[in-house]
Amino acid sequence: MTAVIDRLGGGRPVFSVEFFPPRDDDGERQLWQAVREFEPLNPAFVSVTYGAGGSSRDRTVRITGRIAQQTGLVPMAHLTAVNHSVAELRQVIDSYAEAGIHNVLALRGDPPGEPLGEWVAHPQGVHYAAELVRLVRSLGDFCIGVAAFPECHPRSPDAASDVRHLVAKLRAGAQFAITQMFFRPEDYLRLRDRVSAAGADMASVPIVPGVMPITALRGVQKMAELSGCTIPQTVRDRLVAVGDDPAAVRQVGVEVASELCERLLAEGAPGLHFYTLNRSRSTRAVLARLGMAPVRSVSPAG
Repeated sequence: MTAVIDRLGGGRPVFSVEFFPPRDDDGERQLWQAVREFEPLNPAFVSVTYGAGGSSRDRTVRITGRIAQQTGLVPMAHLTAVNHSVAELRQVIDSYAEAGIHNVLALRGDPPGEPLGEWVAHPQGVHYAAELVRLVRSLGDFCIGVAAFPECHPRSPDAASDVRHLVAKLRAGAQFAITQMFFRPEDYLRLRDRVSAAGADMASVPIVPGVMPITALRGVQKMAELSGCTIPQTVRDRLVAVGDDPAAVRQVGVEVASELCERLLAEGAPGLHFYTLNRSRSTRAVLARLGMAPVRSVSPAG
């Protein structure tokens, strides 16, 4: 199994995409359509999320395993500590290994039902993502990534505390980080500088920026609220200006994401991680604008 870290070290910018486990057959068909449309573009890797409290655990294992076995893509499975004992976490990690999955994104995770509510560790579980990283590391030859927050984790008291937690995860054995979505390039650049300042061993750690091409203002506002992400007023104004026209909103979203990505790549970002919502159309349009994917026609549902 190819390690994600090897795909990030080729000396040229790459891209990756995130999927989530669908809830029904229609969602499953949409997911696999997106997988088929991204596969020819050779993303560095694709990740599959893990529902709050492990609510989509079995689907995550099944879908990530199928990607590993039936496509040429490099899959990475998410793993969260919420509502899991260490024994249960060991079982999930073993399930990943049995399915041929050796790339894991280790996350503490959000409380189920109320993402911004109080986080309570399982009595026999782990309290911090760094502990989860050490657990995964102890159970096999896994390539481990972690989350990073350009605008700080919603529960972090300040940027200094936030970067200490990130550095702790990296020193526990994580090899790279992927950021939460953001819209201001300066937030990513400041995060990268803070990590580099934490020590010489941190200077070369790949921190991959996470990008969300906006397709609907209301939807991205909700996600931004939950993640602590700021949508700049200039972006809001551009979206409001086109009204309720879905195609026009999607076009503005592509333009905003493309402008952000251009700046990030110019500043030396190792790659771009796209939050796709199991659709490929907007992400492929951004990649085409960046010269990272060919321009080709897409279906209206893409």
